[in-house]
Amino acid sequence: MGRTILHSDCNCFYASVELLHHPELRGKPVAVGGDPEARHGIVLTASYEAKRKGVKTGMALWQARQACPDVIFLPPRMDLYLRFSRMAGEIYSEYTDLVEPFGIDESWLDVTASASVKGDGMMIASEISDRIKRELGITVSIGVSFNKILAKLGSDYKKPDAITGMREWEFKEKAWPLPASDLLYVGRSTTAKLYRLGILTIGDLANAPEELLRSHMGKMGTILWTFANGWDDSPVKAENVHAPIKSIGNSTTTPRDLETNLDVKIILYLLAESVGKRLRENGFRCRVVEISVRDNDLFCFTRQHKIDHATNVTGEIAEEAYRIFLESYDWQKPIRSVGIRGADLVNDNYWEQLDLFSSVERREKQMKMDAAIDEVRRRFGFFAVQRGLMHCDKPLSRLNAREEHTVHPHGYFG
Repeated sequence: MGRTILHSDCNCFYASVELLHHPELRGKPVAVGGDPEARHGIVLTASYEAKRKGVKTGMALWQARQACPDVIFLPPRMDLYLRFSRMAGEIYSEYTDLVEPFGIDESWLDVTASASVKGDGMMIASEISDRIKRELGITVSIGVSFNKILAKLGSDYKKPDAITGMREWEFKEKAWPLPASDLLYVGRSTTAKLYRLGILTIGDLANAPEELLRSHMGKMGTILWTFANGWDDSPVKAENVHAPIKSIGNSTTTPRDLETNLDVKIILYLLAESVGKRLRENGFRCRVVEISVRDNDLFCFTRQHKIDHATNVTGEIAEEAYRIFLESYDWQKPIRSVGIRGADLVNDNYWEQLDLFSSVERREKQMKMDAAIDEVRRRFGFFAVQRGLMHCDKPLSRLNAREEHTVHPHGYFG
């Protein structure tokens, strides 16, 4: 028996969640992203009313204002969106344990084993769609297919609040007339390459000689050719292993140029406070720590390192970031901005082999200490508890990095 794969995509996710909390804005053009007071940043998502007036994801806020003068900007609240993402995941988990997030608002589900109990893929998709609408108050578009790539194409085929089949006997009729750019991983640059080869649609891509694609695009040409022909057999990964986002990070332009290692250490610890806190409150741990540094000539570099044990302990993240910095920067110029990112995220119930040289008891004490500090700060504010390091330069340590953060979605090949 063939597989039954669903791809569920929450429609205008950030905007839909915001409209639940701002019902007075329903029917009005709403965009989430950037700083609505300072009018900088980009649009993360927009309501359908805003999209119909030309507002697009990735636009600068000033461009969105030009396209739609009456657009209403709302600041992003990632923790709120993650909570809705988890609630959607709980609904998915009632149908299968093979749930693989593809970003905060999308997931693949392998419901092959559920068919004998719940009915075929279209019936399961309909039930999930109804439950998401009834229990969460938002809508989803769901693609039903025999592999992940075509299921994803199905969820994009018709929006909002739609279910589209892309099964063996129908995917060519529906998918092949679509533009090649609709296929996953055919971006702007790849679309231009395909256009130069006379390939405009997914059908053109499927029927092109594989050797031609490989000669012009390398391995990716073969991959896209197999995708277009419906030959993707990649599995849906089991739930509760990978986080629905790729990373959590913070960066800041400092109130003055940083000139010493101590200056940098203070900022790194402040940023690590926020990264660790967000990892903990969302049930994530990171396996990679990355720093970014920009000097006062605006030269920027990033460095990262995979750590031995997945962590959300503030001290471990900060110390690893500081170690990377000391190995990487030679102080030819003062530093203007610094960032930390926790990447390669896993969920809290991720298990890993312990080694003989790490102290489990010490890590548990650090985790309990972080949890206690989180609670104190929740009740009395971020500055209620401060590290002694911060008293080395009080003006520099007044940064509340907790208020700014960035999250990054998964890539398909990750």
